[in-house]
Amino acid sequence: MLPAARRRFLLLGGATVAPALLAGCGFALRQPPRLAFASIAFTGFGPRSPMALALRRAIAAPTVVVDDPARAEVVLQALEDRRDKTVVASTAAAQVREVQLRVRLAFRVDTPGGRELLPRAQLLLERDMSTSETAALAKEREEEELFREMQADIVQQVLRRLAAIRL
Repeated sequence: MLPAARRRFLLLGGATVAPALLAGCGFALRQPPRLAFASIAFTGFGPRSPMALALRRAIAAPTVVVDDPARAEVVLQALEDRRDKTVVASTAAAQVREVQLRVRLAFRVDTPGGRELLPRAQLLLERDMSTSETAALAKEREEEELFREMQADIVQQVLRRLAAIRL
């Protein structure tokens, strides 16, 4: 058994050396993409679009989201922002057994003057989900969670594309 003073010294030494070793290997927490412009405006989204809200939340400082496209350096125009739920399989008694969930975002990025920065791009994510009448509430929650995860994935893809823009 080590004396208490020596144990404290080893624990303290390990606590100070471990971060240095991790920093030396290139480890770093994932940071949000850095955008090369100071302001962005969103157009074409519905009044209460969950996608627009998620994009607003994901834009990190120092970039700000402005409401007036004329005052923004970059304008992200939503051409299509849609969530779909389609029946894929049903029983002979017309009970739904499997559905397909889709989140689609088509957009383009321009300057307020009309210069194209990113041409039309479309992001589409699909997930299949089984259903059951006996677990309807749980399946409803699962559907909401799948939509939320797909939306978060699309937001990250849009941010990576916005980070590639050089004015």
